[in-house]
Amino acid sequence: MQAEYAIEVGGDAPALELPWASDDGAVRYFDLRTRPELLLEIAEAQRFRELGEFLAIVNSPTSLLGTAKCDVWATHELSEEEAAFGASLKLASYVDLVFAHAGRTSLPQHEEFARAICGLLSKAPEIPSAAEFVIRRCYFHDAAAGARPGPPRADSDDGYCITFYLAGYADDEADARQRWTIGLKLVQNAILQLAPRSSAAG
Repeated sequence: MQAEYAIEVGGDAPALELPWASDDGAVRYFDLRTRPELLLEIAEAQRFRELGEFLAIVNSPTSLLGTAKCDVWATHELSEEEAAFGASLKLASYVDLVFAHAGRTSLPQHEEFARAICGLLSKAPEIPSAAEFVIRRCYFHDAAAGARPGPPRADSDDGYCITFYLAGYADDEADARQRWTIGLKLVQNAILQLAPRSSAAG
């Protein structure tokens, strides 16, 4: 399984806010660690049971991570690099990951986690799927202030998050979904395997 990580924390790079809400309030952040029943409110998790299982496990007490955003889509638009998979489409997803406890403001800790998970995934069987972990800035707002759209507020703590991208490649969507699902399970297992290591470091 192909796996790599990158750091994108420059001034023009995308950043996450936590909690967050869309301009119209139709979609917003759900804290699945404290309220796992809110998983039923996430449309993507209902359409893709595999993603729902991933979110449930990553937000469980056995994981040191939480999730903030997610999406899943299928596309025939592949980059030149993705041509190496010899497929005509991909099922792709992203999940924004944040440390649930200590380490949210530490760039070295995020980089160590990303490097370690890529190391574990590089030992997995070769399958037509690819994972990328992009370290980005995250502005953690005072939860009591609630989620509202707009620029980062003065009461925000600067920290980091990891956007986890995953794609499964094939010539039809059913096979692409199967390969995406295998990749999701591999990442899920790697996250749980790293939990004791991260706990010791934190």
